[in-house]
This record gives sequence, C-alpha cells and structure tokens, in this order.
Amino acid sequence: MALSVFDLFKIGVGPSSSHTVGPMRAAHQFIQHFNQQQLFEIARVQIVLYGSLASTGVGHATDQAALLGLMGFDPETIDIAQGQAYLAQLSEQQKLKLKGQHDIHFNTKQDLVFNENALAYHPNAMSISAYTKNEQLLFTETYYSVGGGFILNAHQIHQHSNPDEDVQLPYPFQNAAELLQQCKQHQLSVSQLMLENEKIWRSETEIRNKIMQIWQVMQECIQNGLEHEGILPGGLDVKRRAKKFHQKLLQRKDLNLISTTFNAMEWVNLFALAVNEENAAGGRVVTAPTNGAAGIIPAVLYYYQTFADNVSEGKIVDFFLSAAAVGILCKLNASISGAEVGCQGEVGSACAMASAGLAEILGGTPEQVEHAAEIGLEHNLGLTCDPIGGLVQVPCIERNAIAAVKAINAAQMALQDEDEHFVSLDKVIQTMKETGRDMSDKYKETSKGGLAVNSIEC
Repeated sequence: MALSVFDLFKIGVGPSSSHTVGPMRAAHQFIQHFNQQQLFEIARVQIVLYGSLASTGVGHATDQAALLGLMGFDPETIDIAQGQAYLAQLSEQQKLKLKGQHDIHFNTKQDLVFNENALAYHPNAMSISAYTKNEQLLFTETYYSVGGGFILNAHQIHQHSNPDEDVQLPYPFQNAAELLQQCKQHQLSVSQLMLENEKIWRSETEIRNKIMQIWQVMQECIQNGLEHEGILPGGLDVKRRAKKFHQKLLQRKDLNLISTTFNAMEWVNLFALAVNEENAAGGRVVTAPTNGAAGIIPAVLYYYQTFADNVSEGKIVDFFLSAAAVGILCKLNASISGAEVGCQGEVGSACAMASAGLAEILGGTPEQVEHAAEIGLEHNLGLTCDPIGGLVQVPCIERNAIAAVKAINAAQMALQDEDEHFVSLDKVIQTMKETGRDMSDKYKETSKGGLAVNSIEC
C-alpha cells in the first residue's frame, strides 16, 4: 500500500479526524453515488453509527458531520457558516437538504441511530441507507473511519482493494529498516527519498506548493487560537487559555527570556494549545496525522520558524516530508486511530513525526531521524484515549502541548547521539500495535474508562 504525504496531512474541521472528518467524507461519498434524477427519488435516509462512533459520537460531532456530508459538504472545502445554517434548518423544520438541493423529512430520533456494538473490522463504523417514499431501498453502504480521516467502504474491505495498491514507488519501504537501507543505498536523506516517491502522484512544484498550503492553514489555525477566547462547546465549560497565555508571554518578551529553556517550553505549549482549542471548537485544522493530535507538529515547526535562524521554505517542506515518512510507518505497521490502539496511536505517532521532522531540518542523518522518531514514540507507549465527556478537550488539549515539548527533546537527544541506539523504531511501532491490541476497549476512545469516568464532576 503506497501512501502519500497528503494522506497524513489533510485540511479539515474539528474536533476529530476519525469521528468528524471521516464520517463527513463517508456521507459525502455516499450522496455522490446518486445522479440528479436519482437524488430526487430519495424520500428517507437512515444513518447508523456503530462502536466508538456511537459511544462518543455526540461529543465529537459525528452526527452533525454525517449530516453535513449528506448535505454535500466536504471537510476540506466546507463553508462552516452555511453548514451551520443547514443544520439549524434541520433542527427547526426536520428537513435534510441532500446535496444542498433536495429537502427530505429527517427525524433524528428514528433516522439517526447510535449502536454501541462494534462491527468486526474496525470500532469506527457507520452505515447509511437511502429509501424511496415507498420504503424501497435505493442504496446502502457501510463505511469504516480508520483514523486520520481515512475511510474504507465495505466493498474495499471485502475485495481488499486500494486505489494505490499497484503504485510502484521508486524507493519503496514497508518499515524503518527498509527506509534506512534505501537512504543509504541511494545516498538520500529521508526528505529527499520522500520527495522522489511523492513525484509518482504530483510534480515537485505541486508537492511543494501543496505542502506550503498545508502549512499556511496550520499557521492560520495557530493565529485563530491565539485570538479567540471564551468557553469551548460541549458542556464541560472548558475555558480557552491560549489568548491569555499569549498576552502574558508578550509582556515578558522585553526581558530577553526567549532563548531560555523554560521560556521555549512556554511558547511551544502555547502554540499547541492554540491549535487544539481551535480543533475543539470545530475550527479549520489539518490532520497531523489526526485531529486529536493536530497541535504537535504545527507547534514544533512554528516555534522553529519563529525563533530559529536561516529558516527557509525548503526546510519547511523537508520537515513535512520526513514527518510523513514516520507517519506512514505508524499507519502501515500499527495504527493512528485512538479507537484502535488508544492515544499512543494519535499523540504518540504525531510526537514521533514531529521529532523526525525537526531532526531532519536540524541536519540529522537518516539514522538520527529514525532515532528521534523512536524516542518520541517510545515515551508515549501505553497512552490511553479517555476523553472526558467524549470531547476532544480534557486531557487532549494539554496532551498535545506536553508531546510537542517531548518531540523537541527527542530530536535534541537523537542529534547528540552518534552511536547505534538500543531499540529500533520498528520495534517500538510493533510494541504500539501489540499494546493497543492488549489494551481494554474502555481506554480506546469510548469514554468508558480512565479520566472519562474518574472525573464525574465534569
């Protein structure tokens, strides 16, 4: 299976890539099945959410995301204001505007079903069915949201089909050992190798432009997070803190503390908080590789861009390319889905990716890049996904800040160590997979264990 950089980094909306972006993409794909004539034959649509999508669906806005997808909205291009207007119409008039063109009656109590029983293939599953006015089934499909906004339908699962299955990369790799071997054999850095592979799908100019577009959205997300204040939606009454923290740091800027270790940590913390508060509020974010871990990579890179010398567009592109290489390894050999392996698959993978990207642009060898990723992931092993109230707020927002600082530390340690390290990245990824397999389901994005149940007052 060949994965692109842009499979890992996708523009979307909060609060969750697996529970918001994925379901919206699935519902959007479903409604695109119908041509204009067929669309107006639909009289009723039923959505069934299974497993984790049902358990934490309301907190992650899974129900709203699926409805918006049926209305014709795509996560990357959605007009959020128009989407909210359509949802308001649905609430007031019980009318669902399919593809933004055809109104049908929609009873949320009957036509939107939450079934906490998980389907066999993956804990994040949903089915959508469309019927005529005579209750004749027009089309039904089951989708799996497998993390990071990736979706697979039942046909792809059963036929083992993947559009990129037969893509022949110039420098293929299935694990970190093969990646390092390819780099050594062809005298390439990790970012150079990734760029050559990416050219299978796009020209170099398109790749660089698209990466910079991704980076622009990330920067806008940080700025929005630094400007917005108030209470995050969902009922926990969590206050946004990034704007207040930012003002405090700016007041201290004239004290020449920017370069101190403690002050550096505060800035990195701030940037991560800003992104994840925007994500929790349903703002526009980039999966990196998921929404729940969306603040780690932009926080590390934004800090580098703000305070480092000799920052260039080329280095930013190299950061993303190297980070994506590690994200691909995590997805291929374990998972980036919190519902599948816990938060180690989201925050852990993102921390490893950020560590690798930073080590690359600080001059690390491929071996040091791999080592940085190994350190970043190793020290997130066993991390559970236990969001209070099913919301991507507590402990998710702070967890991104902690991991962003950890990523910088991992890169620094790897760059200081020129010897072969004891544990390989491949072994750590395998351990993440096995740990996720052994982890109780109550710690996998169901809000049935951990902090989610030990913070009853929330």
